[in-house]
Amino acid sequence: MATATSQQSTPPTPSTPPTPALGSAEEWIRRATTVPATDTYPGVDELLASFRALVALHPDRITERRIGTSRLGEPLRCFTVRTDAPEHTGDDTVDAPDGPDGPDGPDTSIPRFVVVGGVHPNEPVGAVTALHLATTLCEDDALRAHFGGAWHIVPCVDPDGARLNEGWFAAPTDKRLYGRHFYRPAGDEQVEWTFPFAYRDAYFDRVLPETLALMRLLDAARPRFLTTLHNCESGGAYYYVNRPAPELYGLLEAVPPALGIPLATGEPESAHSPRYAPSVYGVIDMRDAYDYLDGLGVDAAAEIAGASSAAYTEPYGTFYFAPEVPHWAHPDADDDTPIPESYADVVRVRADGLRSTGELLGRVLGTAGPELTIATPFLRAVKNFVPSLTTLADMESTRADGLEERSATVAERYACRHSVHSFRIRFGGMLLRALGAEVTAGTATPTVRRCHQELERAYSGWEDEAAPAIGDPIPIAALAGIQYAALLAAADHANRTERTRS
Repeated sequence: MATATSQQSTPPTPSTPPTPALGSAEEWIRRATTVPATDTYPGVDELLASFRALVALHPDRITERRIGTSRLGEPLRCFTVRTDAPEHTGDDTVDAPDGPDGPDGPDTSIPRFVVVGGVHPNEPVGAVTALHLATTLCEDDALRAHFGGAWHIVPCVDPDGARLNEGWFAAPTDKRLYGRHFYRPAGDEQVEWTFPFAYRDAYFDRVLPETLALMRLLDAARPRFLTTLHNCESGGAYYYVNRPAPELYGLLEAVPPALGIPLATGEPESAHSPRYAPSVYGVIDMRDAYDYLDGLGVDAAAEIAGASSAAYTEPYGTFYFAPEVPHWAHPDADDDTPIPESYADVVRVRADGLRSTGELLGRVLGTAGPELTIATPFLRAVKNFVPSLTTLADMESTRADGLEERSATVAERYACRHSVHSFRIRFGGMLLRALGAEVTAGTATPTVRRCHQELERAYSGWEDEAAPAIGDPIPIAALAGIQYAALLAAADHANRTERTRS
């Protein structure tokens, strides 16, 4: 009989590494890889159908209600996931997201989180993120319990604008299709930039119906955490927060590289926003924008529309967070290697590119404009955006003259060059759509047809120049994964901060 010491030992069974604890940086980063693969962005109808399928599957955990109406009459929908099943309060008649809490408003000891997709209709990554978030919250009891309270998710707050981008949603890696089916509303028609605003000589109260719907939702919820989901075109990922959160920066910077996506460390989107970390910025504040424009000699009141959702929720102590992820990645986006060109010269090259683009588009618009008969959203947009190109070019030239003498980085040069390509593809594409609408409808005069042909030739050249500079397409699941992991980490930070204060 063999002794215990002489018995043959059984090889250990390979074990799966334990899942990191909820709330840890490792767990949030791990969750970035959990978004299902997809090659397309959902259209408005498909997106809402997916959310409604989730309601049918988990009626005790997620509910749907109408929070407003779009400018074209489309119902705006909010889907709420709660830790505890709520009492039924109706589908389309409830203004307050959690029902009445008392005469003084909602009980702020109950955490409420608001997630908004489609604030800019040309930015569809958030639709995929919102659906994955809602699905996970319904299926993952531990995640719901970790956060508590309620998540109010608006999948698409501008369905009218989103439908005008659906022409490229089915083939998002096709750069030419993207530009020729692109739509972004004029500044005073953007949901995120039409909250009430009053500062110095600026005053804005032309609140859109979609913005009003968000205002009512935010007033009713007084959220602890708010995120609006954004994406840029090319480069790397970056973030906005409404107040410093140093304990978040390392995690936020770690998420994109974990998926092979660079950070954007070059020229910032907004020159007047504070930089808290290499890819983390303070929110774009319209008061700061006013002062910045005024300092450059620009009529700031004429350039600014309204404030943002971040500004609107400041009185509630809300922690605001916005993840920006690119459709396409480029290796230059986070290359901080110095180059022979000075930073000022790189900015001047950007100014020259913006000016020449604005002059060409302005000439076409000025010639065709008097003979255009169809008031398309594309026409309204280019009438707003095209004049701003030469204004921006003048501002950049003035800024360059005041910059300290230093070398630019590869990332700064890339960001400045790419921004010119972006404006050409965006605004040129929308002007083509405005002119093309007249051609298709049979209302184009000879002048309009000539302008359409001239712009088509110039635009084809811009497409050829932009294609290599834009970079390589990024899997949609990776983009949504960055937003999903980062917003969970930021919401967790908001929760922890509130608990510390309490």
